[in-house]
Amino acid sequence: MATRRVTPPWDYLHQASSPSLESFELSRLNHAANLRKEIAALLEQWIDEMAEALLARWLREDHKLQGPNQRLDILPQAPGPVVPAIPGEPISVRPCQADRRLRTARRPAPD
Repeated sequence: MATRRVTPPWDYLHQASSPSLESFELSRLNHAANLRKEIAALLEQWIDEMAEALLARWLREDHKLQGPNQRLDILPQAPGPVVPAIPGEPISVRPCQADRRLRTARRPAPD
């Protein structure tokens, strides 16, 4: 990226009235604020892209270590079979009431 050499308009600034200098200052501050917003948006985009690239690298390396048929599933699974809390006494794992409401709310209305 080429660096831009800043050369303020010295003649104008020395001869300008106070309101003109104030206007010039405000326009430069506005421009600086706009640049800051653009930089923040670019930084956020750069962070997202780097995170996705690192995730892909991690998954690639994980595939090399585990082999093609032994993939590690990192997503949560549905409730599994009965889990014993006390030896010999099984308890069932069921979704809580809030989970059931969310599932029914997402279903499309029948036509």
